[in-house]
Amino acid sequence: MSAPTAPAAPTASRLDADTVRRLPKAVLHDHLDGGLRPATVVELAESVGHTLPTTDPGELAAWYFEAANSGDLVRYIATFEHTLAVMQTREGLLRTAEEYVLDLAADGVVYGEVRYAPELMLNGGLTLAEVVETVQEGLAAGMAKAAAAGTPVRVGTLLCGMRMWDRTRATADLAVAFRDAGVVGFDIAGAEDGFPPADHLDAFAHLRRENVPFTIHAGEAHGLPSIHQALQVCGAQRIGHGVRITDDIVDGKLGRLAGWVRDRRIALEMCPTSNLQTGAATSIAEHPITALKDLGFRVTLNTDNRLVSGTTMTREMTLLVEEAGWGVEDLRAVTVNAVKSAFLPFDERKALIEDVVLPGYASAL
Repeated sequence: MSAPTAPAAPTASRLDADTVRRLPKAVLHDHLDGGLRPATVVELAESVGHTLPTTDPGELAAWYFEAANSGDLVRYIATFEHTLAVMQTREGLLRTAEEYVLDLAADGVVYGEVRYAPELMLNGGLTLAEVVETVQEGLAAGMAKAAAAGTPVRVGTLLCGMRMWDRTRATADLAVAFRDAGVVGFDIAGAEDGFPPADHLDAFAHLRRENVPFTIHAGEAHGLPSIHQALQVCGAQRIGHGVRITDDIVDGKLGRLAGWVRDRRIALEMCPTSNLQTGAATSIAEHPITALKDLGFRVTLNTDNRLVSGTTMTREMTLLVEEAGWGVEDLRAVTVNAVKSAFLPFDERKALIEDVVLPGYASAL
């Protein structure tokens, strides 16, 4: 009997959007307040008396995408006014958290980490702890519904401190307090320029003492100094975005910081569409994620803000297939990278890769 013939390796041409949608995905960098459903924003805004640019869900989605395409991070962040306005009540938080999980499941995501800043959700009278408890309740409801529908997804939470304000240590305390209740890590977010991560050393030192992992937004609007400070001064285990690490690579030769990032397997949470909108990249075809992947960096693929960027994990993957020549091996690699770098125990990451991700790629094509 002759040996069985191995199936042909999938090629980029076979990776249409429907095929990509069926692939298992992992997302590490996705903001809760940047991923609401347009119809939900409209309905919740009406219930709390908040005025929107339009009350038509389709037009609102288009408004978000157009408003975010400014090429400026500060203006990009300003689009969150309307989503945050409808996330100040228990009802709003429960609904948006539950729908967040269901939307991930529909997109083929098997593991996700959602991040948000509790301090931005206090205008309705909730305390910081009540915000976290409510979001966790909504996420749990979403995961239960997704599992019942046959599309299970696990979602961990990252709590964000806002780098331009002074509640970062309080948020770090929350991350410690809720680490056995679904919170898996910490982040700082907000405008980079003028607000260096070292301003929050007390929070990062506390997290390290308590063995809570954290990532830091760096290397998006600001360059190599922000990445160096996030890693070498603050002790981050991952970097949010990190596209400017390419400033330390000349003709394929890595500088000391770039070499450190690659050799220590520090994950870069890259968000192509978002980076185009904020001016951190010029095109999908030329986005640094492809060159960094080819140089052996641990790059991961992410959505950042699904409503604001008009995107999904399926769309991000499909764009890289169509415009940067990615194949299934590339998509599998960034998915495995993401799970390897998830803020989960090693045995759980290993099981997720071996039992879900790799079989999913083997069977979906």
